[in-house]
Amino acid sequence: MDGALPAWFEIGSLIVLTAILIADLLIIFKRPHVPSMLEASLWVGFYALLAVLFGLAILAIGDAEHAGQFYAGWLTEYSLSIDNLFVFVIIMSRFAVPKKYQQEVLMVGIIMALVLRAIFIVLGAALIENFSWIFYIFGAFLLYTAWHQAFRSHEDEEETESKLIAFLRKRITMSPEYDGAKIRTVHNGKKMFTPMIVVFITIAITDVIFAFDSIPAIFGITTSPFLVFAANVFALMGLRQLYFLLGGLLDKLEYLKYGIAFILGFIGVKLVLHAMHVNELPFINGGEPIAWAPEISTVTSLLVIVSAMAVATIASVIKMRRVEAAENKVTTGSK
Repeated sequence: MDGALPAWFEIGSLIVLTAILIADLLIIFKRPHVPSMLEASLWVGFYALLAVLFGLAILAIGDAEHAGQFYAGWLTEYSLSIDNLFVFVIIMSRFAVPKKYQQEVLMVGIIMALVLRAIFIVLGAALIENFSWIFYIFGAFLLYTAWHQAFRSHEDEEETESKLIAFLRKRITMSPEYDGAKIRTVHNGKKMFTPMIVVFITIAITDVIFAFDSIPAIFGITTSPFLVFAANVFALMGLRQLYFLLGGLLDKLEYLKYGIAFILGFIGVKLVLHAMHVNELPFINGGEPIAWAPEISTVTSLLVIVSAMAVATIASVIKMRRVEAAENKVTTGSK
């Protein structure tokens, strides 16, 4: 447990967050439907408000440093989760998942993501506790991920997903149609899997890949396992509603990937500097900490993360409106 946060707060928070997720899951399975723009907006706003209030509770019960770490971690994980949504869009499209069952698929994907991230958080915390040099590896990995994020294309991502889906289709006998959200059904008198099983497998694999990115990133902001997990929970809470709210806008936010890449690169540099500051590797500076290596504050991290996402989003919207205006001008001129 964290010194600034009492045990009852951390345990109570985890119980409440788990209860909210269970309630959300039960609502979806009892009433699968496509949420309206208003419903999706209200849910996204509700979860964002919960995150803000949770940060304020940390401020009141703990201190400003822990509250700042939570906000920075939540925003970082939220930005990475938005990028994750694009992959979900590809998967839903490839398998033609009926819209009324997409909420269930998303919720299962989110639960799998939480379980996987919880495992990675425990492993990451154990590594950090015992090996301070792991920050060098985390930092280098994030710098590579930032480069890959900035220079990849959506076509590359779609090609990767297509290969994975083709691989799974060849090895799993499936019914030609969905049977609700079931993964097993009876077709022509034989029991077999439905396409939903491949959807879940594909999402699980992508969840593992994204966990490899998100966990080192959040540990670059805070080493508190509780704050790391809480930030991930709040980032994933409104993800399924955000999926329906953004809809076709995801692939139009052209500069979003550059904002995410900048954040990952910034945190990667921060991790390397921290590793230098607490250095214990004998072949670097004789195993002594490097005194001149600065420690980037939580406030600075928070400002950089917010600024990067704001600039990327605004630039994407401006570009999108210019393209739409040009298309309307061509359409008007051709009439």
